[in-house]
Amino acid sequence: MTTHHVIVGVDGSVIAVRALDLAADEAALRATSLEIVYAVPDLDEAGPVLASAASRVRYRHPRLPVVTVPAEGHSAAVLAEHGRRAALTVVGCRSLGGFAGTVFGSVSRRLAAHAPGPLLVVRGDSPPHLHNEVMLVLDEEDDADTAAFAFQEAELRGASLRIFRPPADRHPALVPVPHRRSEWTASYLPAGDPPTALGDRHPLVRVGSRDAAATSTQTLLEATRTADLVVTACRPERTGHGRHLGSLARTLLHRAHCPVLLVPAGQESAAPSAS
Repeated sequence: MTTHHVIVGVDGSVIAVRALDLAADEAALRATSLEIVYAVPDLDEAGPVLASAASRVRYRHPRLPVVTVPAEGHSAAVLAEHGRRAALTVVGCRSLGGFAGTVFGSVSRRLAAHAPGPLLVVRGDSPPHLHNEVMLVLDEEDDADTAAFAFQEAELRGASLRIFRPPADRHPALVPVPHRRSEWTASYLPAGDPPTALGDRHPLVRVGSRDAAATSTQTLLEATRTADLVVTACRPERTGHGRHLGSLARTLLHRAHCPVLLVPAGQESAAPSAS
C-alpha cells in the first residue's frame, strides 16, 4: 500500500547527508514521516550510520517522525522495494558508491530505471527552497500526469512554476510556456492542453515569466541554476520491465544544477496540497 511517507538511502557519505537533509525537508513539507534506509552486507554495521542520520534529522526537525531501517541486500534493490510503499524516494548522486553512486553509474542509475514511484535525485549545490521556483520539463505533448505532479509540487511549496515543452517537430530546442494567461494562445497551449486546465485548478501557482522563444538545451540547464526542483517524466519500457528515460531526463540527471524529480508516467503526486 502506498502511503505519504518519504524514504531516503544513506551510506555515511557527504552526498548521502545532503540527500538526508533534503528528504527530511520534503517530509516536513508534506507533514509526514521519514524512513531512513541503509543496506549493508552485515546488519551490525548499519547501527552507527543510522543513529547518526536519525540524530541529525531530529536536530533539524524535532517533531518529524523518523524510522530507521537496516537492510541486507543490494542498495538499489532494497531502496526500490521500500519505495513501493512511499510517496517519494530520495537518493544522492556523484560519490564513490553506495546510495550515492553516480546517476548512470551504480545505485542511482538503477533506481532511475527501476524505482516504482517518484524519485528525487539530489543534484546541485544550492540550499533547498532558496529560489522559490519549480521547473517542469515536458518530454511529450500530452504529458498530463507529469504536469499535474509539478503543479501540486509548486503549490505545496508556495513556489512559481516555469514550464518547458518540446515543439511539435521535436527539434532539440525547447519552448517555454508564456506566463500571462492572455499569451496562452493555440500555438502554445491548445484547447484541452494540461497546463491550461491545471492553471485553473491551481490558481495560486504563478507560471514563471519567460517569453515564448525557442531556447537551447544549454539554456534550459542554465535555468536550473535558479530552480529548487526540476520535474520531468519517465515511462515504462516497451518490454514491460523498468522505466525509459528520455533524452531530456538523461540530460537533466547528468547536468542539472538543482535536484531532479522523476515522475512515472501515469502517476500524479501523492503529496497533500499546501494549506
